[in-house]
Amino acid sequence: MSFDTASTPRLQMRGITKRYPGTLANDRVELSIQPGEIRALLGENGAGKSTLMKIIYGVTQPDEGEIIWHGEPLKMRDPAQARGLGIGMVFQHFSLFETLSVAENIALAMGAAAGTPKQLEPRIREVSQRYGMALEPHRLVHSLSIGERQRVEIVRCLMQDIKLLILDEPTSVLTPQEADELFVTLRHLAAEGCSILFISHKLGEVRALCQSATVLRGGKVSGHCVPTECSDMDLARLMVGAAEGLEASYPKVHGGLTRLRVDDLNWHNADPFGTSLAQCRLEVRSGEIVGIAGVAGNGQDELLALLSGEVRLPSTERERITLDNQPVANLYPDARRQLGLTFVPAERLGHGAVPDMSLADNALLTGFQMGLTRAGMINHGKVMAFADKIIADYAVKTPDAHTTARSLSGGNLQKFILGREILQQPKLLVAAHPTWGVDVGAAAAIHRSLIALRDAGAAILVISEDLDELFQISDRIGALCSGRLSPLAETAQTTPVEVGRWMAGEFEPVTHA
Repeated sequence: MSFDTASTPRLQMRGITKRYPGTLANDRVELSIQPGEIRALLGENGAGKSTLMKIIYGVTQPDEGEIIWHGEPLKMRDPAQARGLGIGMVFQHFSLFETLSVAENIALAMGAAAGTPKQLEPRIREVSQRYGMALEPHRLVHSLSIGERQRVEIVRCLMQDIKLLILDEPTSVLTPQEADELFVTLRHLAAEGCSILFISHKLGEVRALCQSATVLRGGKVSGHCVPTECSDMDLARLMVGAAEGLEASYPKVHGGLTRLRVDDLNWHNADPFGTSLAQCRLEVRSGEIVGIAGVAGNGQDELLALLSGEVRLPSTERERITLDNQPVANLYPDARRQLGLTFVPAERLGHGAVPDMSLADNALLTGFQMGLTRAGMINHGKVMAFADKIIADYAVKTPDAHTTARSLSGGNLQKFILGREILQQPKLLVAAHPTWGVDVGAAAAIHRSLIALRDAGAAILVISEDLDELFQISDRIGALCSGRLSPLAETAQTTPVEVGRWMAGEFEPVTHA
């Protein structure tokens, strides 16, 4: 290992405990990291990783325990103090203003003392080029790719005298090539003495990048390891304690009758930051899973909105989308649901669930058609029974169905939303990024649920940026690039390299037979 194991740890956390109502998020956690060390923090959803990182960054205060920084006890009051010490954090969800330039975004984050955007421009160029993350300070954020936007977040941290960099799921929205470029930068930083805490559910990446790992389970440290000395399965067992279904290989099948048909769909997006769709053609049949790959921002959100009914076409274009041969392109979402469509959106909070409503009320939001209401009156007993069944069947970690949606970890909320839609026994399920940010155990459970729904005869469309996931569960696969949809191929007859080319736009458009 290249980091200095003999020196005083840069950061130590001793006996860190954090309680929330009904939840012990961190239970006497011990963690240390040396200068120049890249340490992974692993654990299933709800294991306490995000809470621990927020404590380090000053967002959350621990109930018990202490933080030792360069050998001295410290009370981390807020993120401003953390940044002043040289601690930077890149959150899973970017916090950039799309209508502002790179320099303006960085200036806002650093505060008035750092100077004006104009004054920061030479330093942004110097720092970004030094670490192989070249940025043009004048460019507006909306014109940047997802990978470039992440560079902005990281360069913002590097503009300070960075000593500890915390990265939460940094590759979840990156292409493999962009992830490789990020790793080069992180190794460069570590060689200069920067400590890096790396949170990821992609175990292959952890093994390739990290020199050490701390594993959390149920809020406690369940073990430490050297990732290069472990297999993916070894790491998964440390995280979830069991290996059921983690390496499942699902048989590929041929679908039956066409359930969803998208026919020559053209749609102009008036949003200057959005993507227009051009000549999209797609069929999803009963008893099959179709996977659509693509880098974020290439029309996935627009296609999902048109399929769900959040965006409707005029009645003259209603046959562009059909469900069981019935035109639906002009119908509202509830009308499409009555025909057998269920939907898992990309955004969990605010789209898939109302943050401050209970899980029971969130179950009612789309499950109302399952006999949960009568003559306009809510049957609260049936609503609670439905919510409890989702929680039980999908192993959602929560005190009970009265808990608000925002109090769940991202992965547990994802399981709840997916379970809510699957238990409605749809004819067609459209799911966006079904396992994004979900731990390996939960992802395996979600995959098994999707396969079971497929085998029960449902048609399933999965839109995801995770190629490994799509190749594991999809029967046919295609890709979106700049609003154009590639032809679909049988998954068993293609390769990730070929689909990667489609993601870059290297394909011939679909033509009618």
